[in-house]
Amino acid sequence: MKQKIIEKATALFLKLGFKSVTMDDIADEMAISKKTIYIHFINKEALIRQCTFALKDHILSGIDAICSRQQNPIDELFEIKKFVMNQLDDDQFSSHYQLEKYYPEISKALHQDQFDKMVECTKRNLVNGIKQGLYRKNLNPDFIARLYFVGIIGTKDQKLFPVNKYSAKYITDEYLEYHLRGIVTTKGALSLNRFINENRIDEE
Repeated sequence: MKQKIIEKATALFLKLGFKSVTMDDIADEMAISKKTIYIHFINKEALIRQCTFALKDHILSGIDAICSRQQNPIDELFEIKKFVMNQLDDDQFSSHYQLEKYYPEISKALHQDQFDKMVECTKRNLVNGIKQGLYRKNLNPDFIARLYFVGIIGTKDQKLFPVNKYSAKYITDEYLEYHLRGIVTTKGALSLNRFINENRIDEE
């Protein structure tokens, strides 16, 4: 039952927002009593913490699986982007803002975990790209990885990128291409252009 509650609550939180969804809403959606939820979670904040960390673990496991394939580093970044976008639509991306505003301690803990994993994966991607001649040799992998992370977090700021003007897909597509254009070699640019053109055709 605990896992079912986490799954249903996560879906509701991401769709409607962490602030607006109540324990009563979750109980009604699952056709159970609110008392049943409190058997497993002391309060709403405890439930939100478990939901957000379960989602985080799922996404990070998926990213690890993609990285384990050891494919072309440029293809790898696009594959990771596609995976994450399949997990989170526009409404769910906006929930990041609510979590940060109303549950800052949970948001801070998630932020640290995301930072550690993203910097680790991005540094590995950069090192592999440099070895394969796709990324410039003079790059500092640690610096670029941190810069990439800051950019990803920054693009989630709805004050800077309002959802009525920029969709999550547009932001992630444009930011990833922006990141890659700044680090690829001539060989890497050819690989990047090929990937973009092939996927543009597939989407038409």
